[in-house]
Amino acid sequence: MASESIVVFAQFQSAVDEGFWHRFSSLKLNKLGIDDSPIPITGFYAPCSHPQVSNHLTLLAESLPSESNEQSSTAATSGGNRNRCPVPGILYNTNTIESFHALDKKSLLKAEAKKIWDDIHTGKAVEDSAVLSRFLLISFADLKKWTFHYWFAFPALVLDPPATLVDLRRASQYFSLEEAKSVSAACNEWRNSSLTADVPFFLVCVDPNSLATVKHIKDWETCQSDGNKLLFGFYDPCHLPNNPGWPLRNFLALISVRWNLKSVRFLCYRENRGFADLGLSLVGEALITVPQGRAAKTGNGLGWRDHQCLPNAVGWEQNKGRQVSRCISLAKSMDPTRLAISAADLNLKLMRWRALPSLNLNALSSMKCLLLGAGTLGCQVARMLMAWGVRKITLVDNGRVAMSNPLRQSLYTLDDCLNGGEYKATAAVKSLGRIFPAVDAEGVVMAIPMPGHPVPSQEEDNVLEDCRRLHDLVDSHDAVFLLTDTRESRWLPTLLCANTNKITITAALGFDSFLVMRHGAGPFSSNDERQRLGCYFCSDVVAPIDSTANRTLDQQCTVTRPGLAPIASALAVELLVGILHHPQGIFADGELANSSNSGSCEQPLGVLPHQIRGSLSQFSQMTLVGQSSNSCTACSSTVVSEYQERGMEFIIQAINHPTYLEDLTGLTELMKSASSFQLDWDNDDDDDDCIEI
Repeated sequence: MASESIVVFAQFQSAVDEGFWHRFSSLKLNKLGIDDSPIPITGFYAPCSHPQVSNHLTLLAESLPSESNEQSSTAATSGGNRNRCPVPGILYNTNTIESFHALDKKSLLKAEAKKIWDDIHTGKAVEDSAVLSRFLLISFADLKKWTFHYWFAFPALVLDPPATLVDLRRASQYFSLEEAKSVSAACNEWRNSSLTADVPFFLVCVDPNSLATVKHIKDWETCQSDGNKLLFGFYDPCHLPNNPGWPLRNFLALISVRWNLKSVRFLCYRENRGFADLGLSLVGEALITVPQGRAAKTGNGLGWRDHQCLPNAVGWEQNKGRQVSRCISLAKSMDPTRLAISAADLNLKLMRWRALPSLNLNALSSMKCLLLGAGTLGCQVARMLMAWGVRKITLVDNGRVAMSNPLRQSLYTLDDCLNGGEYKATAAVKSLGRIFPAVDAEGVVMAIPMPGHPVPSQEEDNVLEDCRRLHDLVDSHDAVFLLTDTRESRWLPTLLCANTNKITITAALGFDSFLVMRHGAGPFSSNDERQRLGCYFCSDVVAPIDSTANRTLDQQCTVTRPGLAPIASALAVELLVGILHHPQGIFADGELANSSNSGSCEQPLGVLPHQIRGSLSQFSQMTLVGQSSNSCTACSSTVVSEYQERGMEFIIQAINHPTYLEDLTGLTELMKSASSFQLDWDNDDDDDDCIEI
């Protein structure tokens, strides 16, 4: 620079991470209460690392002390992190907004400035230079509205008269090529060492042979040698080309008091991509004049070297050019529902870090799932879906919560059983909301029309309305789970899903065995000519009929081992996740576990089976594949075509006359031909123990 000018410093800027306010709220609620004693905190900053953006002094969750010991900040243990140079600070939090505004900000700033002044005179600032950047934070936390009022101060000792600048240029212009190369290497070594990476003030010494070394400021005396270039370096958070950063202010005060220097050459150290950038860094020379005015007042001529001569201080952070506090509202992010969403998604997001990078959270969160049955299976499936990030869940059931239900059906409690019992669909939705407030759950109280359960003429309109309602529900959802406790109640949903080509998953329980399967695509789906996978009814040779008539109580109810439903439910949901992440989706072939032709090695979630059958008595499980049947009473092209042509008339006929489905699909003829088949036993052939058919 051609002529002297007053040094204009770029003030520190603050940034408060949301986690800081979360942690502070917990500390306030659980530990501090109305105690408004000052709290030691730790801020972090690093050298500027971008030519157009300054770094901030940042507060993080770990900036606060732990709840078990609010008198010591946990952040002090973070030494050696090159991106987090710790700076000590103090937090004054008030209990009312009036107290916040009434704080004596001038006195608070002066008190922190005195700490810096004392550290300079006692030598602490030489041993631990980070104390030169002490900061102050005042705040008021309105935890009812999750609103935080706050104001930072970065105390700076005022040079009176101000320091003047006789030179300021890019460091690359100040050093020779050899010097620049050596200075960069020395600074990078300093920054990469765990012992010095977070030490923000240092000395740069360049000998006559252009060899540079970086040392602690306490080694100033050892650097005095003729021919050496000696610069006082500091981590400069500022990016501006004509202004040193704020930390230089108190550094100049230390240099003046400690070594009584009148001329100081300094290095504003800045980086790019983690390495020293001398094109961004600055080298300048400042002249410091002993503040004679203050020396005259003390009468001893020592000026700043007199410990009792406390300079004035400045440093309250400006907000958009004005001396006012800041306010941030975290109502949305700190509302319990929002916190629940964040916490619920954490495990899924962590999966994507290493274990499952291809996990499609959007596909899961946007999935609309229809659960037919809100009993033991329905409750478990709903919870598993929420754990996988599914947010839209509809449960259909017309039963009420009985006293025997809560022990095994995880969404119900004793209160749901009182006064005749609440409807399961309604109680389940309330319970899901209590578990996870952000779930979009709906309960539908309705019966599913079933073959083998004839409909009286006076009830026909109601049944038809249920059929239409079920059709609309299937049509408006992406995946359907069949979780009812009778075979016949699964027939109409299977038909509707085959007609609309919906993802359909069945879970069925025996006493100690279970079946979990995904239905194949519908008969008219636009896919290649490969054989479709079968549905729940494809292996039947009879139409579904009333399975509860003339049965004892233990035969009418689903009597099953308690551990079976959670196993089957979890597998059912895992099947859905597997389908969503398979490139062929609903059209994916059925894969067998441990099969040589399985595509499991190519899919991040492993094999995608068609059927899973398990036995709890044997603690065994196997995967099977079953192809679709042309005679299926639920998903064959014959049945689906008949439904498309006749609609509700076809449904009523199938409900009232189950044998109609057998006649329609050819099962009647198949059974007739089977019953007429005769085996001719050759009694004369004693050598053959069996007949090969």
